[in-house]
Order: sequence, then structure tokens, then C-alpha cells
Amino acid sequence: MKTVGIICEYNPFHLGHQKQFDMIRNILGSDAVIVCLMSGNFVQRGMPAVFDKSLRAQAAIDCGADLVLELPTTYALSSAEGFAAGGVKILSSFCDYLCFGSETGDAEALMNTAQALLSPQFSPALRSELESGCSFPVARQQALAQIGCNASLLEKPNDILAVEYCKAILAQGSSMQPLPIRREGDYHDTDANTENPSATSLRRLITENKSWDLFVPSAARETFRNAPIHSLAAGERAILVRLRTMTDLDFEALPYGSEGLWRKLMRASRSCATLEDVLTATKSKRYTRTRLDRMVMCAYLGITAQIMNSPAPYVRVLGARNTGIPTLKKARETGLFPHIGEKTGLEYEKLEQRWDDLYGLFCQDTPSASGQTTDRRIYLAK
Repeated sequence: MKTVGIICEYNPFHLGHQKQFDMIRNILGSDAVIVCLMSGNFVQRGMPAVFDKSLRAQAAIDCGADLVLELPTTYALSSAEGFAAGGVKILSSFCDYLCFGSETGDAEALMNTAQALLSPQFSPALRSELESGCSFPVARQQALAQIGCNASLLEKPNDILAVEYCKAILAQGSSMQPLPIRREGDYHDTDANTENPSATSLRRLITENKSWDLFVPSAARETFRNAPIHSLAAGERAILVRLRTMTDLDFEALPYGSEGLWRKLMRASRSCATLEDVLTATKSKRYTRTRLDRMVMCAYLGITAQIMNSPAPYVRVLGARNTGIPTLKKARETGLFPHIGEKTGLEYEKLEQRWDDLYGLFCQDTPSASGQTTDRRIYLAK
């Protein structure tokens, strides 16, 4: 029996995710244990998740996941590199495989590209390209080409993240084997496709109050039916309140604010009327919009660079089937998760409660009340 980890967001869970579960069990056997390490209420694009994490975890369990853990918020709001590294660190000690979507589905090619990114020749080549003023994604591709590596695997979103997973596996010396599954369809497609829906298209349908039942496994439909919807637009004024009351030192302490980017955000926050105006005034060719979105969300939540760069001290359990309990016990035996269900009074625990409370302000209808988090915690060994 094999244990397979998936680092995911399920924002929302759809037919493509169900297909991944089915393919894993077709490849590794019907008794394969699927462990989902899922972003909580905030996702890697720097946005609130469309549905609460408990509902998204329930949908995954109903559709065949054996265990759903929460990817700590500071990992979930990291760059692709940090997102992948945090997830691999957590899953490595008790999973045999890491499964992920990829436009190419070629494990060897993905690992070769990851190896090139870790090579001694890459860093100086990257610095040289960045000095020319281009954005990081462009500089990275050009640096790979400069050292004689095929950079085509860094052109599409799933391949980019897949390479980061492979890079983290190599850098951490993880024993997990990469299990890429070829992803059909367009990750950013705004029109829903019944065979291969994109989460982007489904979020559009959800926020526009249009039907999206056809794109969700039947087992998950009831979970999502009439669920409170969350969107950035609904919480815009809450974010603006935070930005307009931050001090110079607050802006300077933010993650992603290097090379004076925090000053640009600070000036824009003090002169622009809307969040979109703030982001437009801050954006430049050098920095991606997603980086700015993450930076603003960190500002709203009060996440400093120091908090972001500190290892998360525990992982929370969001859901489990009986079939996932032995894996949970195995994780505890490795020493990674020595305690379950204990409150430690750690500062990170207090921060997570605050972040969950602030998520409620993104609800499109009535804001959620504070203090709604009731999930269990698994604490990491120091």
C-alpha cells in the first residue's frame, strides 16, 4: 500500500481533481492512501479562497481523499518556490509519492529542469538577467537558456509549479518519488470545460451566481450548495482600512517588499482610492501582479517578513476517513507530528485564529463571526 501526497488548494474541488484521484488509484492500486495538504482560507495567488477551508476539505474527503491537512498560511501565501518547499517538507516524512498536475507529464524532463535550477551555474546567470530589469519569470527562463537548458518547461503554470516540487524534492533530499499527471485543458481558461474545468472558470461562475454543478463531482455538490461565497471584492474596504492605517515601519516589514517595492506600495496606499488603483500604481515590469497581491494580503493579515520566513510549528488536520488514520499515526511516529489536539499558546496559533477571523470579512453576504475555528492541530517537533 502506497501513500501519495498532493499539495493543493481545491479552490474549488472539481472534476479535474476527481480525475487525479482516480488516476492515482489506477496507477498505484485501489488501496493507495491519498493525503491532501490543502491551502486554508488564503491561497497562493494572494486571494481569499472562494469557500471556507472546512467545506473544501469535506468535498475532498467525500470524493475519495483519505486525509486532509492544512498547508500553513505562511506557506500558502509564499512564492511558488516557498509553497512547494513548505509542502514537500511536511509530506516527505510519511508519503511515498508526490502527485501533481503538469502540462507535460514528463517526470524526467521536470527533474532535469529542477536540477538545472539548483546547479552552480544558474544563480550568477539569473543575477545577470535580473540586472537587465526584466521580471523574475522572464529572467529565470533566460538564465536557463544561458546555461544551455531547455526553458520551455517554465512557460506554463502547472509545469512551473511541478518544477518547483521537483526542485524541493532534490534540495531537501526527499525520498518521495514525483508522480506527475498530465493536465488537460488551460489552467487559466475563463470558460468552463466539462471534461477539464479550470478553477478560474468555476470561481467566475460562482461569484456571478451562475450554475456550475456540471463541473463538480456529485459527491461534493451538496457540500457546496448554498455555501457562503468569499471574494476579494467583498473585503476590499477592510483591506483599504489596513493599508491606510499602516505606518512606514509596517510597510517596511512586509514580505516581498525588497528593492523599495514597499515604498511604492506605501505611497500608492496613501494616494489611491481603490485597491485596484493601489495595485496598478505599484506594479512595474520587474514585479508580477501575483507578488503584489500576496504582499497586500500579507499587509491585511499582519504577516511580516519575519513571520513569513519562520518555520510553521504545526499542521492542522481538516478531515480524515478511517483509511487515513493509520497514515496519521505513521506521521506521528516519524517525530514530525508528536502531539494531536493540544493547545500550546504559541504565537503562531494566535495569529492563525486572527487570520481565520479576518477571512470572514470577505464573505459576499453577512460577514462571519469571529472565533469560528474548531479544527484540530498536529504539532511539529522542534
